[in-house]
This record gives sequence, C-alpha cells and structure tokens, in this order.
Amino acid sequence: MDERSDDKPKAGLFRRLFGGGEAMAEPAPQAPPPPTAPEPADEFDSLRRLFGKAPEAAAAPLPVEETPQAADAEVVRGLLGRWFGVGEDAAAEEVEAVPAPEPFTEEERRNWAARLASGLSRSSTALGRGIFDIFAKRRLDEEALDDLEDILLQSDLGLGPASRIREAIGRGRYDKGIDGDEVKRLLAEEVERTLAPVARPLTLDPATKPFVILVVGVNGSGKTTTIGKLAAKFSAEGKRVMLAAGDTFRAAAIEQLRIWAKRTGAEIVAREQGGDAAGLAFDAITRAKADGTDVVLMDTAGRLQNRAELMNELEKIIRVIRKVDATAPHATLLVLDATVGQNALSQVEIFGRVADVTGLVMTKLDGTARGGILVAIADKFKLPVHFVGVGERTEDLEPFTARDFARGLAGLD
Repeated sequence: MDERSDDKPKAGLFRRLFGGGEAMAEPAPQAPPPPTAPEPADEFDSLRRLFGKAPEAAAAPLPVEETPQAADAEVVRGLLGRWFGVGEDAAAEEVEAVPAPEPFTEEERRNWAARLASGLSRSSTALGRGIFDIFAKRRLDEEALDDLEDILLQSDLGLGPASRIREAIGRGRYDKGIDGDEVKRLLAEEVERTLAPVARPLTLDPATKPFVILVVGVNGSGKTTTIGKLAAKFSAEGKRVMLAAGDTFRAAAIEQLRIWAKRTGAEIVAREQGGDAAGLAFDAITRAKADGTDVVLMDTAGRLQNRAELMNELEKIIRVIRKVDATAPHATLLVLDATVGQNALSQVEIFGRVADVTGLVMTKLDGTARGGILVAIADKFKLPVHFVGVGERTEDLEPFTARDFARGLAGLD
C-alpha cells in the first residue's frame, strides 16, 4: 500500500470515531487500492470502548456483561505505533514506568543533610528572600516583626510556629540592628523545637509477623512510589516483603508495584483492575501469615478526603484486615504531597479520623516553596513524621530528622 492510500483509511476512521463535518468529507470514491490484510475488527471495538464513540457503521453491540479489557490499551498503542511512529514499547513505558535512576554513591548516601537542603531550596529561597528584604536596611521593630510573621504564614508554617518565631526574634532586640543570618538561625532553632517531638523512626516489631503497613492518601500524593521505596529499604535489611496492590482502580498502579516487586525481590499479591480491594487485603495477609512474611505493604486507591463513599470503602478495607489479624494494620502511613500546602491539614484531620493514621510521610518537598507546611502539621497534630522525600531515587526517601529539616528550611549550611 502506498502512502496516499494508507492516509485515507486513517482519516475515515477518525471521522467515524470522533465525528466530522462536511468540510472533512471524503473525496469522491476512487478505484480501490490493491487488496491488503484488513485491520482486526477488535481495533475498532477497543477504540470505541476506550473513547466512548460509536462509528457510523457500528458493529453489533457488545453484550451487556462485557466490559473493556486491559488488552484494549495494548491494541490502541499498537495502532498509534503504526500510524504515528510511536513504538509499543515506548507507549507502554509511559504508563508503567517506575523511575530507576542510578543509585547514590556512598558519599552521596552519607550526605543526606545536603540532599535535603537542596530539596528544600525552593522553600528556603522564598523565606530567605523575604527575611533579607525585611531586615537588610532597618532596625527591629513591631512593623518588621509583623512583616516577618506574614512571610512565615505565606510559607505555610502555621500561626502557632509563626507567632513563636516572631516572639523569639523580638525578645530583647527591639530598636537594634539584626541581620538576616541571625534571623535564620533563630528561625531554625524554633522550627527544630517544634519538629523534634514528631521526628520518630518507623519501628517494626520483629515479634509481629507479618507487620502490616497500610498506606493511604489522596490521588497523586506518591503512595505507590513510596511503597516501592520502602520495599527496597526493608528488603535491603534482609526482611521478606510482600506488596499488596490494593489500588485496584488504576492499572498503572498495579503495574508499578509489579515492577517494584521484581526490582526488590518482594512477593506481590494483585488482581485485575476493578477488583475488590478489601478481598485482596484479606488474601494478601492470609498468605503472608502462612508464608512467614516479615512485612506487608498495602497500597490503597487514592481518594479525596471529602468523598464520603470512598472513605467508607477505606473503613471496609481496615475491617477486613482485622478479620485476619485483630491487631492489624500495625502502622497506617498517610502520604502527603508537600505541594498542596494548607490542604494537607484537612487531609491529616480526616484520614486520621477514618483510618487511625499512626505516622506521616511527606513527599515532593523538592517541588515546592511550601515545605513549611510540615511545621504547621507537626504543631497541630503531633503525629510522628517517619520519612520525607526530595526526589525520585530510592535514597531520596529518608527517615525524618528535625535538625536537618529545620536548617534546610532556614537555608543554613
């Protein structure tokens, strides 16, 4: 088939699938091209099911019980590859890929404080610029302290910490000069004082097998990637790890966990997309108990904290887990995306009430100037902060340390 004869069926296909007016009418019929092998009929069916468009010459309707299959996506990727030069492997990688960058060197691994400071650079730069603008050419007075408090609130540190920092900086220094570095030092001290009580490692009880960790959070917070990184850490410690692919709404989440399981040597329990997450949790923990698994990391579908029906489903998952082990889940981690700022406060409140959250993981600190929200959360809820993340590599998720975070947020070396 030459190039022109190949283009014409494509145009007709898109008009039938997505609609087209008279301006897009096909030219007058011409002699048919030499016969070629027809496209499989299921390519039309796959596009119809995925995009919800019925061609003008519709095939027989699908049976009521038939639903789009996972293979539909593979068919469409193949079509895109033939029509537009997108390889099937590349298209699949876009959906399923999990970052697998080069691991850190030993020197980089030891220098976590520097990596954290680099990840917090957007937050510290915004704070540092505001502090410099306030104190570069003026004495310390009430107006300067008001301006400082505004800067701290804009950085999402929260009213309580902002007020305490204002008081600490103003104590005994009225009508005196103060430079930005001194303000940063006092800021770091107060932030560390707020964070120190919540900087607690995630401790697994070796006598509890399996130790079940339920991971919850809203869409896009980084739950699945966090589970993969935790699996890598636990596996490196010699623990037997099982991943439970409980985000059954997203095929990509299931595939991501399959990749992490292969990469870390963990076992995985998964079902097809749309399966019952509570039933999967029951199966995973039952199998883990029988196999002597050390840790079960249970993924869950992302859900908005204001969607009552989705939060009810989460409660169901927890009830089913407790039918297998009345003491489980032994830890419930809420993964928070630092870029959402103040919205994280309502997430902690509602997930804490529904899922009895025992600890926090904050991700994406390197992608925002709102890293101060962790200070506000610690001040209000006093929940343990186990890990913080500042990048895609496994080593970019590390145990939380109050001093390193405080100095990084303040922009101190």
